[in-house]
Amino acid sequence: MRKLPIILFLYSLATIVSANDIGNSYINELNKAINNKKYYDEKKEQKINSLKQLLHISDLSLAQEYDINFKLSKEYRKYRMDSAVYYMEKNHDIAKKLNSMDVINETNLNLSLLYSATGMYLEAKDILNHIDRKSLSEKLVPLYFESNSQFYGHYAQSNDRHAYFQINEAYRDSLLTALDSSSVRYRITYAEKIFYQGQIEIAENRLLKLMDEIPEDDPDYAFVAYLLGKVYENKKKQDLQKKYFALSALSDIKNSIKDNASLQSLALVYYEEGDIDQAYKFTKSSIDDAVFCNVRFRTIGISEFYSIINTAYQAKEAKQKSKLQLYLILISILTVFLIVAVIYVYKQMKRVSRIRKELYRANVKLIDLNQGITDTNKQLKEVNIQLSESNHIKEEYIAHFFDLCSTYITKLEDYRKSLNKKAANNQLDDLFKTLKSTAFVDNELEELYKNFDNIFLSLYPTFVEDFNTLLISEEQIVLKPGELLNTELRIFALIRLGITDSVKIASFLRYSLSTIYNYRTKARNKAAVSRDEFENLVMRIGIIQKNR
Repeated sequence: MRKLPIILFLYSLATIVSANDIGNSYINELNKAINNKKYYDEKKEQKINSLKQLLHISDLSLAQEYDINFKLSKEYRKYRMDSAVYYMEKNHDIAKKLNSMDVINETNLNLSLLYSATGMYLEAKDILNHIDRKSLSEKLVPLYFESNSQFYGHYAQSNDRHAYFQINEAYRDSLLTALDSSSVRYRITYAEKIFYQGQIEIAENRLLKLMDEIPEDDPDYAFVAYLLGKVYENKKKQDLQKKYFALSALSDIKNSIKDNASLQSLALVYYEEGDIDQAYKFTKSSIDDAVFCNVRFRTIGISEFYSIINTAYQAKEAKQKSKLQLYLILISILTVFLIVAVIYVYKQMKRVSRIRKELYRANVKLIDLNQGITDTNKQLKEVNIQLSESNHIKEEYIAHFFDLCSTYITKLEDYRKSLNKKAANNQLDDLFKTLKSTAFVDNELEELYKNFDNIFLSLYPTFVEDFNTLLISEEQIVLKPGELLNTELRIFALIRLGITDSVKIASFLRYSLSTIYNYRTKARNKAAVSRDEFENLVMRIGIIQKNR
């Protein structure tokens, strides 16, 4: 019994994590769809162009032209309202020529829908006022109620008057009486009605059933998902709210529906969460769609919200820019300090070297002083031994750096003396031969790489084994007898030390830039881990041991 609360807690935690993952996957897919809106719009344009081609067929009857125009207006509706109005107005002229009252009424009702969506409220209302309800055929009655409901809904949103919303709801109720109760349209309209009446649970169940039945490429799918988003907004279930708003927005984008509310609603959720970047992206996409489509009531609604989001986004950008400027200033100051420190250390090194030479040539009377210096050097050596035994990579490398510099200076001095001797003895042939020979440089490079290998492996003794674990078994590196590191391992040893620039690596190892690039690419291609994460994992070799 004691374990039961723990099990329930873990189950609820897993459920929450799972819901978050699912919600994030929809948001990621939505972001990709927003970036690919041009692709979906091109598909829409192809479909529209194929319909336009039909208008060029010779000997089209008025009825056929009317039918093509109607399909074009339907395709443009919620995509580009100006064009939808254009083709419906052409049909209005054709309807008069056909002299069919039913066709004229159908055209007028559709024009009213388009006019109210584009903010032409006077024109829309004038049409509705001149339509006699009793003169309508049975099939046009639902369209009549829908046109009136849409008009008052859009007008109410533009003017923010509650009285018009009540008229909108009354026409929606009338629409329900005219629809087949088994139709999808009726079920959606009814679910919308009971949701706004506060019957949240019943509306949720009905909408979830509709989500299972309606195909994702059906425009009704987006509206049902949007209503579910509003349901979960009402129920304070933010993850589900984001999920269904995202599904609705995805469907709208894939169907090139520019008259949409889901992105704006989703932007508001992220704005309230404090994610200004995501809120700005969704709002920007939404207002671009509204302007493109020329849906006046939608543009007015989102413009106010966009102003708030844009102000917050610009403030965030300005804050980040200020931070960046501050960081650049700090980095510049640190860089100056480092340069000064390096110059100071270099001067101190030269000074120490000069003092040693003076001490070497000094009088025997300075033996006591030399002994004191010797004692001091012993103390320094003891300190260096203690430092070399520490786990701080920087301090150990400084010790090796000084040692290598001292050795290299001595070798240069010996080399200079040998050249000077040959010059003094007039051994010019030997002098030129020596100067032309690369043996000295080659030997020094070999010694440098050997020192590097020894120093690096003293810091990371298991580097070769750890590096091989990142490669597939058949591609793992096998060193030759007596070989500490080969060229490939040396490249990634430098990367492990933080030298990731291929130009610097090529300069250090005396290889061409393309050779270094090929080594790095081949290594990623034979990695047993993600190619993108391969070098990051190389840079983490030894961290666990160091932390211990």
